Amino acid sequence: MKMSIVFYSRSGNTRRMAEVIAEGMRGAGDVEVRIFALDGIDKDFINDSACVVFGTPTYLATMAGAVKTFLEEGNGIVLAGKLGGAFATQDYVHGGADIGIQAILSHLLVKGMLVYSGGGALGKPVIHLGPVALKDTMAEADETFRLYGERMAKKALELFG
Repeated sequence: MKMSIVFYSRSGNTRRMAEVIAEGMRGAGDVEVRIFALDGIDKDFINDSACVVFGTPTYLATMAGAVKTFLEEGNGIVLAGKLGGAFATQDYVHGGADIGIQAILSHLLVKGMLVYSGGGALGKPVIHLGPVALKDTMAEADETFRLYGERMAKKALELFG
């Protein structure tokens, strides 16, 4: 089963966390995962994916403008019926990651995606909306991001496998 992670990253932090999520997805079973920067997507692969997760750094307390534009324009990608999720990186606590993730999830719902995170139902760590990593403590978030990827992949396999 194909799964995609689409992200925007200026500093490399969001890319790094996308790679950690991909590791978690690969550990969940028979899945093929690819990560794509917004400017290098493979439309066919994403269209064939059962699960698509979007990542953003936070700017001005919300998602990056490039992510918003990408989601609004569609870019020939069909998201309806797929499992979707979101994650964010930020420079400091209260930097807007929760708002950015909620904004992405709203776009995904409007596009007909099923959104999922596992929330508190799967125990700790609790990942209500999607995982968040802080610039100065990225490595401390690795296990949460890896687990998020695993949870997303397991749910996609359960729904579509």
